Amino acid sequence: MGRRLNTMFLVTFAIAALLQSSLAQRDYVVGDALGWVIPPGPSVYTTWAANKTFTAGDTLVFNFLNGSHDVAKVTKANFDSCNGGNALLLLTNSPANVTLNETGSHYFICGFSGHCGAGQKLAVNVSAAGSSPAPQPSAAPPQGSSPAPLPSSPSPAPVSGPTRSPTTYTVGDNLGWTVPTSGASMYQTWANGKNFMVGDILVFNYVTGTHDVAEVARAAYQPCNTSNLLSNFTTGPTRITLRTAGEHFYICAVPGHCAAGQKLAINVTGSSTATPPPSSSPSPSPSPSTSPSPSPSTATPPSSSSPSPSTATPPSSTATPTNPSTPSPAGDNNTPSTPGNSATSLSVAGLTATLPCLIVAFLM
Repeated sequence: MGRRLNTMFLVTFAIAALLQSSLAQRDYVVGDALGWVIPPGPSVYTTWAANKTFTAGDTLVFNFLNGSHDVAKVTKANFDSCNGGNALLLLTNSPANVTLNETGSHYFICGFSGHCGAGQKLAVNVSAAGSSPAPQPSAAPPQGSSPAPLPSSPSPAPVSGPTRSPTTYTVGDNLGWTVPTSGASMYQTWANGKNFMVGDILVFNYVTGTHDVAEVARAAYQPCNTSNLLSNFTTGPTRITLRTAGEHFYICAVPGHCAAGQKLAINVTGSSTATPPPSSSPSPSPSPSTSPSPSPSTATPPSSSSPSPSTATPPSSTATPTNPSTPSPAGDNNTPSTPGNSATSLSVAGLTATLPCLIVAFLM
């Protein structure tokens, strides 16, 4: 009788341990059905992780198209700057499973050029099993959102003034981004009178393969020189978030198009109070920030007394080039199929296999 009682106790203990393990260790499919892609908004992965409790032993599953994305585990400094060099871990085959073996913060980015800057990055906080859940990290400022002064031109000083939310501008409005038929100054006329501010978004609508969008230095703008582009986007529509104040210059690099007037110069001033996204966001009007002090992604717009112009101005020969903006692709059409959205237990199969053996031992 005593032997059976001991065996029953062992069976109960083993079942409880297996159930605890199955509840503690979970698989999380990053982005759920979206998978690991360039997201449609800058905070998609931050929002996905915000309400989840990650504990030691859990697994992150990254689903992506091989050859189009990868998963790089990086330090916080490299996460904030979207630097894929010296990755702590690099996975190139999908699905990429990462077991969270240590507590604390873990940082993941896509190492493909421009992908992290467009929002393909994830930060999670991992708690010890059975402890209070750690708060998930907030979104880090995007690469280039707080630019250092250029060697030849200091960053503009912040000034006070009225506030507004970021605005999305469709370049050329209904005409889109094309060789203008109404004159070489068509896009400059379109820009006149508009108040471009840091955090605003330019949308260039064009037929892929017919046009492109190239950001160039001031000296290359007037002669339509395409030999040293700061950035070049070839898939329409192209969305570019204005992350730095100062003048920005865009042309179509297809031969002859810039000279025919497909070019745009704008002057960006100050910043809206709504937090600028890490990359361009489909929503042009996020809620304005209520914090009284500026953060790396929130600056105060200029007052009416600021000397900074609010309209687009063509380049002069004495000014210096500004940093390029980074686009946020409209979407990633190569999203692979993914498993279910909910986290799954890792130990159910073990429980099924172990239980019959324990029952046999109990009957002996």
